[in-house]
Amino acid sequence: MATDYQPPVADYAFLYRDAFGLDIVARATDGALTAGDATDVIEGAGEFAASVLAPLETVGDTVGAQLVDGQVHLPEGFADAYQAFIEAGWVSAEAPESAGGDGLPGSVRAGLGEIWNASNAAFALCWLLSAGQIHALDAAASDEIRETYLTKLVSGEWTGTMNLTEPQAGTDLGAIRTVATPRGDGTWSIKGQKIFITWGDHDIAENIVHLVLARTPGAPEGAKGLSLFVAPKYLVNGDGSLGDRNGVETVAIEHKLGIHGSPTCVLSYEDATGYLVGEVGGGLAGMFVMMNSARIGMGFQATGIAERALQQAAAYAASRMQGRVLERDASAPIAEHPDVRRLLLSMRSDVFAMRALGVYVGDLFDRAEATEDAATLAFAEFFVPILKGWATEDAIQLTSEAIQVHGGMGFIEETGAAQHYRDARIMTIYEGTTAIQSNDLIGRKVIRNQGDTAEALFAQTDATVADLRAVVGATQEVAARTADRLERAVASARRATADVLGFAGSLRDAHAVSVPYLMLLGTLAGGWMHGLAVVAVAKHEATSDEDAARLTLADFYGAHHLPRVHALAETVASGETA
Repeated sequence: MATDYQPPVADYAFLYRDAFGLDIVARATDGALTAGDATDVIEGAGEFAASVLAPLETVGDTVGAQLVDGQVHLPEGFADAYQAFIEAGWVSAEAPESAGGDGLPGSVRAGLGEIWNASNAAFALCWLLSAGQIHALDAAASDEIRETYLTKLVSGEWTGTMNLTEPQAGTDLGAIRTVATPRGDGTWSIKGQKIFITWGDHDIAENIVHLVLARTPGAPEGAKGLSLFVAPKYLVNGDGSLGDRNGVETVAIEHKLGIHGSPTCVLSYEDATGYLVGEVGGGLAGMFVMMNSARIGMGFQATGIAERALQQAAAYAASRMQGRVLERDASAPIAEHPDVRRLLLSMRSDVFAMRALGVYVGDLFDRAEATEDAATLAFAEFFVPILKGWATEDAIQLTSEAIQVHGGMGFIEETGAAQHYRDARIMTIYEGTTAIQSNDLIGRKVIRNQGDTAEALFAQTDATVADLRAVVGATQEVAARTADRLERAVASARRATADVLGFAGSLRDAHAVSVPYLMLLGTLAGGWMHGLAVVAVAKHEATSDEDAARLTLADFYGAHHLPRVHALAETVASGETA
């Protein structure tokens, strides 16, 4: 059975206080909150997640969501857990102040995102979609929609969904056929079918707010002809009370490989009442706000599921006795086998890199918003496809490694190891496949500005290399090795970027190697995060056990993960092969 969840509080305390050279929480909040306050938030969230959400993870997987007489029902305990979630203030805490929430900084939201997903990824998807819709409505909705719908989403009383995909459209949003026709009274009649709608129907909140992309009469073909609409499950009366059921029917729920506790629905809209969000024809811009939020959230989900798989594998390896371990006495568990130790260190070092990059990206967006600096915003947006693509791809590998640590028992469902692998497999697909992320990366964020933003990453990594070379004392050897490895990796990354730019006249070549290029940058960014950690540890007066572990992970990542940058650079240089 799955092990108890332990939130990584110490890591977040280190990231908030030390890893980036200052208290990033105090900087983001002008001193209203500190790293210590943020660590307390993470600790409280971890206790809530471990006691309320984690116990429902297995039942969510084994029982799953059920469609009965047109209504989706979640397993027993989910509704109570959701009520506890909103009563504890976690929904409003993460919502932006401009929408009426408490506006916790992005670095703290990164930690919370990991915790919710580590404890119960299927449950966490409900809040992830609501959070994305809150950002979209906050950016584009009229005062009336804000008052009627946004306030209820921020309070957590209602939940939100994202309705893009259709049977014939997939990721080609320009092929959407759902139609919204004006009625002449300010409302629109929506007709069409949407598939793969996460948390599209359920029984844990009194209303569901669907955010729907649809085509208006006379609109141009393609994505430019799409508009955005709010369509609630239950219509809302003038006094704010709930009225009749809207024309939105749950046709089916998908039977999925994983995340069984998350109801993925097929929704049919038949003369459903909708309300325009923003301008006619401006639907894609509005929906991209929600999609961007969800893509960042996928990075946190990847970190959370990978961390939970790691915790379970480490606990199993520490207790499992099998075979005589080389150069150890007879009481040594399998965790002491060299290859099992390698697997566990590989997982730990990669999870830390994901965690640190998630915190960094969350803080970057806060800085971009506070300063309104175009370069900072471009740098933050540069990392969105990297975090989403690299972290989710690596999470599949890490959850597979967790099964490997268990040996044959990992292939048995009762141990719980297989669930993490099944749950993780969707992450590289939804909210834009890895190829969609990589095409965005090379097209909009590398080729378009001739690699300037990529060079900003390389320059910052160069600065960390210089800081590592200046380290003296007990951490000097690890710092020197880390500096050498990072320096070589940056050189390979620069060559790969030059190759991508050289393909600008042959876009098939660029797109054929866009995923390897994304993974190259993600792996390099992970190495940079470890380099920053080594520099931070070197500044401590004494090396604690936790600091020693961080040095070990940085050294391991540099030796086992960072060399992939060189191999990936060779792949990028090849372009499309016959």
